[in-house]
Amino acid sequence: MAVWSSTEWKAEAVAWLDARLADAGVERTGEVDQPHVRPWATVLSAPTSRGRVWLKAAGPGTAFEVGLYELLHRVAPDDVLPPLATDRDRGWLILPDGGPPLGVRLAGAALVDAMDAALPHYGMLQRTLAPEAETLLALGVADMRPPTLAERFDEALAAAARYERRDHDAYARVAAMRPTFVAWCDELAARPGPVSLDHNDLHPWNVLAGAGGRLDRPRFFDWGDSVVAPAFASMLVCLGFVRDHVPGLGDDTAPLVVRLRDAYLSAFDDLAPHAELVESLELACRVGKLARALVWDRAVRALDPADLGDDDPWDWDAAPYESMISLLDDDYLGGA
Repeated sequence: MAVWSSTEWKAEAVAWLDARLADAGVERTGEVDQPHVRPWATVLSAPTSRGRVWLKAAGPGTAFEVGLYELLHRVAPDDVLPPLATDRDRGWLILPDGGPPLGVRLAGAALVDAMDAALPHYGMLQRTLAPEAETLLALGVADMRPPTLAERFDEALAAAARYERRDHDAYARVAAMRPTFVAWCDELAARPGPVSLDHNDLHPWNVLAGAGGRLDRPRFFDWGDSVVAPAFASMLVCLGFVRDHVPGLGDDTAPLVVRLRDAYLSAFDDLAPHAELVESLELACRVGKLARALVWDRAVRALDPADLGDDDPWDWDAAPYESMISLLDDDYLGGA
């Protein structure tokens, strides 16, 4: 993080941005700002003669996103923003502005309606990408397929143990779940539903309207948490976020969760009876909690504590632990 905040790094990044814009016949028309710096990535933004652009710089753990954008634009160009320039070696990517995400544009019931329209498209994107699983792995997207997750349980447990304020009783109960978790992975591997790209952080702030503001043609962005996993695991964050974090929906959001779940599953309804797909989705979300713990651990290990002040609002170190502890929840979305 300190590197991304340095004057030297910013000067190098801005020089690259200007050069790549010039290659595309675009001129920067204002100052470059840096909206945020995170342990895993930072973003620069600038106005240009063709609208605002964004330069994303990823750390080593998420640099695969650059090559992933190239693949996504090649196989599903309508579902993502077209990259203006990429540099895989540096982990740098320039994207055009896609307008405000759905979570900014809309609220309450209107936001649920937009997600209801978006999720079948996302499911079809996953089906398009399913044959590309080996290519995704070769790009560096993390392998979170069921056999791999079964083998990595102890690794995720060790990541959770590094959180000093953990509940030791809850931690011991999670550790004792290892045989159960392995059985879940075995069952999931035999259930219907493809292995594909799982965004792993899909929520309304990572979904854009399509060209011309069309809500019926969404685009998906911020793929830095992506993994190769059972496709249905994508609903862990998505459904949990809508249920717990979208204001204005009232106290009973269960029907809305079912509505969005079924909208997503409509992209797979030729694979198995609906009830069987629902069971597979719930199991994929339970297993996906371990993938979340491992992805969070990757982010936390990229963090230099010296970069944080005492007033930093994010308790980054807790995230791998909280994801693991969520395995104890009876709710398949609990802890998402």
